[in-house]
Amino acid sequence: MKAAQIDRYGEPDVLRVNEVDRPVPGAGEVLVQVEASSVNGHDVLVRSGGLKMIYGRKFPLGTGLDFAGVVAETGPGTDGHRAGERVWGTLHPRQRHLTGAAAEYVVVPAGRIAPAPAGIPAVQAASLVVAGTTALIALRDSTHLASGERVLVRGAAGGVGTAAVQLAHAMGGHVTALARERHAGALQDLGADRVLGYDASPEETGSFDVIVDTPGTELECYRRRLTRNGRMVTVGLSAAALAAVALSTVHGSRRIRTFSANPDAAILRDLAGYVTSGALRPVVNDVFPLAGIAVAHRAFARGGMLGKHVVAVAP
Repeated sequence: MKAAQIDRYGEPDVLRVNEVDRPVPGAGEVLVQVEASSVNGHDVLVRSGGLKMIYGRKFPLGTGLDFAGVVAETGPGTDGHRAGERVWGTLHPRQRHLTGAAAEYVVVPAGRIAPAPAGIPAVQAASLVVAGTTALIALRDSTHLASGERVLVRGAAGGVGTAAVQLAHAMGGHVTALARERHAGALQDLGADRVLGYDASPEETGSFDVIVDTPGTELECYRRRLTRNGRMVTVGLSAAALAAVALSTVHGSRRIRTFSANPDAAILRDLAGYVTSGALRPVVNDVFPLAGIAVAHRAFARGGMLGKHVVAVAP
């Protein structure tokens, strides 16, 4: 099969599409024929060497964390799944993989996939897996957003941001989005009540019960915009962001929270419910073939996008 792999740490040019052996599912595992995967910040960190303390220096390394596709084969002990079932899921973000989701086939534990939402193609479904589950965990499980609360989404035009705007709106939040001016109309269509320029100062934004941050910058400044019982979560995991998270622990309820999204089948099923109900729509910026994965990584690095960069693995 064909699989995108990293042959050394560095810029997108280190990505190669190689011929490798198709994996075989073991006990409790499922072989998925991948139709689409998306480019996530985790993929860029792995490729550039930002996670080499975890992944080491043995190459090649796989790339791609999320996928949508069709079950091709099941191993023993996977009675809940069958060949031909349309699914979506993720690989474990803290495990080293010889081939990732940017490949024609991938083997995953059965507990890491769930039925994909009906009615949307694989390219659109793949755009929501990591972004949507991250936003859902941030709003529902980390900050416990309640109806009527004021929500600020920083980096609202990105994959996590567009999902967070929609989910916060669906949960009854009053949503302020920070993004480039050219994305204002699209974000309002997704459910934002107010859109401010991404370069607006924290003082211009107002006060909020919940802040969802994706850039991982100016966290202390935005923490001051929280109400008395406000909650803030960041998914922008830089050294500066982690330092701000640690420092905030002395500030009682105004802590800055963070997490590493590692969705299981239950969260994927919950996310599919939002898609099926129409509360969550995919936002795809562009689609690349597997052979163009390096180009997709370059596009991700340029930023300024609305939604996700997706890799179409199947023709």
